[in-house]
Amino acid sequence: MASLSDAIKKKIITINGVSKSYAMTGWRIGYAAGSEEIIKGMSKIQGHSTSNPNSIAQKASVEALNGKQDTIEEMRKAFDERRKYMVKRLNEIEGISCLTPAGAFYAFPNVSKILEKGIEYNGKNINNSFDLSNFILKEAEVALIPGSAFEAEGYLRLSYATSMEDIKEGLNR
Repeated sequence: MASLSDAIKKKIITINGVSKSYAMTGWRIGYAAGSEEIIKGMSKIQGHSTSNPNSIAQKASVEALNGKQDTIEEMRKAFDERRKYMVKRLNEIEGISCLTPAGAFYAFPNVSKILEKGIEYNGKNINNSFDLSNFILKEAEVALIPGSAFEAEGYLRLSYATSMEDIKEGLNR
């Protein structure tokens, strides 16, 4: 969009990060590009609201952005394959429904039907996503995040930013 005209370029802000495109999950590096006036204003706010990323992450991000870009499509295809597989497998489990995510590398299945039925474990009734995620961790040794951490009780968050082998193993458990 910014290449259309100088007038439009002055109004465009591009915000992005390296996590998905360069498989740098957890590095927490983002960037913004825009007019000098807007970026200076953003810097004033950002400087007082967040801490700085470590220098290694910054250098690695610069190398990723300036390096060969031919692996991006390969990674996108791999993530797409993992996403489709995970969603398909989750939807095959009775009591779970999962929409196909359109953004990050997380599936967010609805497990409220399972919670409504209730699961008893060690004399305790599991009826929320926190207890269910702990149950799955203890019994299946699979780590996932309860939806309650995102104000979404009745859901779980699973990452597919790992190998297909690990995804299959985790879902089989």
